[in-house]
Formats: sequence, C-alpha cells, structure tokens
Amino acid sequence: MIERAEIEETFSELLSMIADKALAEKVVDVWMMGIEEGRWESMDQLTKAPFTLVTETRGLNLIEHTIAVTKGAIGLARGQMDTYANPPYKIDMDRLIAGGLLHDVGKLLEIELTADGSAVRSHNGYCARHPISGAILAGKCGLSDEMINTIACHASEGVGRPQVVETVLIHQADFASFNPLVMMTKNSLIGQQDS
Repeated sequence: MIERAEIEETFSELLSMIADKALAEKVVDVWMMGIEEGRWESMDQLTKAPFTLVTETRGLNLIEHTIAVTKGAIGLARGQMDTYANPPYKIDMDRLIAGGLLHDVGKLLEIELTADGSAVRSHNGYCARHPISGAILAGKCGLSDEMINTIACHASEGVGRPQVVETVLIHQADFASFNPLVMMTKNSLIGQQDS
C-alpha cells in the first residue's frame, strides 16, 4: 500500500506553498482516500498511470500532469496578480494550489491498471467521470464547497456552471497540457507533426 509520507514527498514543493496547513493535510487525505478506494498499491503504479485515457499521453503520467497543471495555474494567477494594478477579483492561492493538486484525484477511481500494466477505464469510471468522483472524495474529506467546485467544474462538467476563479485558472492550465496532445494525435499541432 502507498504510504501517506510518499504522497507528501511527491507533492512536497506544492504542499509547502499552502499557508493553511489543515488544508494541505486534507489534500493528502483526499489522495489517500482515492488511493485506497482505487486500490493503488505502489508509487510505481501511480507513475505508470496515464493522466488520461482519451488520447495518447506520450508517457506523461498522472503525477507529472497534476504537478504541471498546478504550477501552470500558479503561473496564470501570478501573471495576473503581478500585472493588474487593480485586480477585479481576488485569487485565493491556497485554494488554487490545493485545487490544482486535487483536480484529477478522481482518476484514481476512473482508471485502473490491468494485470499486464495497461490502463483502462474502471467500472467507477464508467459510472462517474473523474470530476464527479474527485468531488465526492473531497466532500468525504470535509473540503469546502468552493474547493469541491475546483474539482467538479475543472472539465466539461463545469461548462456554463458557476465557478470560483481558481477553477477557471486550473481549467486553463489543464487544457493547456491536454489539448496539444490531442492535436499531436490528430497531426494538427503545427511544427510538432509525427514522422
């Protein structure tokens, strides 16, 4: 079984940036619940899990994607906070970082590895996509409605729905890493066509 300390170490850089230490603890709680319910046994398994089953990930895994999206959302937030003389809205950096770390936690339930190491959609994944299962995990761990919004509404489930600003930033960072891969698969990412 994956130990709590392994998740804390994996996300240590980003967890340390969350000022509200109780929130940082709950982020790890959610990951641990997802790991347990999804029956993930080792960090090796997690690092082999693709972050999506929708397109070829070209070796990018769920952990790398989670960190990249979180850092991307931080970059978007800092770009605005450092530039706008009078920001029209407040960005909660704790919520942004925690939401980035949790945006795809539901994939621990949506994806499973077969005996040969292939990643497939689980029964849970057929019943509820990762934004829903991730939001349920977060609710079970006592996270706020606003935190649940960052998970539940970061993908297509959030289209047209009210969102906290952190959800918007996480969504943009997420699709900035997903869309180029889809485009590469379709051979439509200019300058990046497969040979």
